[in-house]
Amino acid sequence: MKLHEFPRYPLTFGPSPVHPLERLTAHLGGASIWAKREDVSSGLAFGGNKTRKLEYIVPDVLASGADTLVSIGGYQSNHTRQVAAVAARLGLGCRLVQEKWVDWDDPVNASVGNILLSRIMGADVRLDDSGFDIGIRQSWEDALREVEEAGGTPYAIPAGASEHRLGGLGFANWAFEVAEQEQQLDVFFDTIVVCTVTGSTHAGMIAGFAALEDLTGRTRRVIGIDASATLDKTRAQVARIARHTAELIELGRDLRDDEITVLEGWAGDLYGIPVESTVDAIRLSGRLEGMIIDPVYEGKSMAGLVDLVTSGDISPDSTVLYAHLGGQPALNAYSGVFA
Repeated sequence: MKLHEFPRYPLTFGPSPVHPLERLTAHLGGASIWAKREDVSSGLAFGGNKTRKLEYIVPDVLASGADTLVSIGGYQSNHTRQVAAVAARLGLGCRLVQEKWVDWDDPVNASVGNILLSRIMGADVRLDDSGFDIGIRQSWEDALREVEEAGGTPYAIPAGASEHRLGGLGFANWAFEVAEQEQQLDVFFDTIVVCTVTGSTHAGMIAGFAALEDLTGRTRRVIGIDASATLDKTRAQVARIARHTAELIELGRDLRDDEITVLEGWAGDLYGIPVESTVDAIRLSGRLEGMIIDPVYEGKSMAGLVDLVTSGDISPDSTVLYAHLGGQPALNAYSGVFA
């Protein structure tokens, strides 16, 4: 395994904590459910899954001699907030393109939550009216050019860090971290549930758990719950990034199709718009576990987990690990949903 050969710049407190969701498990009456908490994994601006990805990207940033990180996301992007935090930590400039990915009628959508935190941390935030797409964006490429024209040296970090060549490594390593915690806790998670949109979190897990399967012979389901509402694009991107990451870490085989699972049914019609099952899942998680999840990503993956357990698609004898990827600051822009 080549994963340990890639340089990693520590940005997290260490392994993110794992704990059982006992009241949720009892309420659903099926599989045993645990959570792994990326939302409390770092002291950088409320943490989240992108910080773990950036640990593998920062060494390349420092080697490049760049003075400005340039990234992109929606108005309430968790990713851009974490890029701004890393830039502050490293003493670099930060240029953020914040596109109108969510058609959400809230007058404070572009001034609270994640975007507020990015501004507090000194990022140069530029709003753009472009709509949602998980691919490479012209507005981001324009921002890179503008930084260069102003005499800066930009470092390009695409949306979610997903199209970055190192974007899957953080969660390939996450899989091995899970395996170590399983030994400590004397448990085996046969099912992993994770939200997927731009894809590299889910893709990294797929590559990492495939490597573990080859080492141990123990198989798992890694279930991605689509929150993009552009299922075909997301499914294709997850597969591509997973295969690229598998090559990077020298898995030594092609990934099987059954190792790449992206399920639809909980995203709604548009990215970023909470539907009834999203709100129900947020309330359920909060009222049973005191665990706060967001309306764009985790509310949808939790809704998927609830339905998969109650329907028996995830069997009652399974032990499930729910990947909590963070994102709670975005709740500030959705207060009307809970009024």
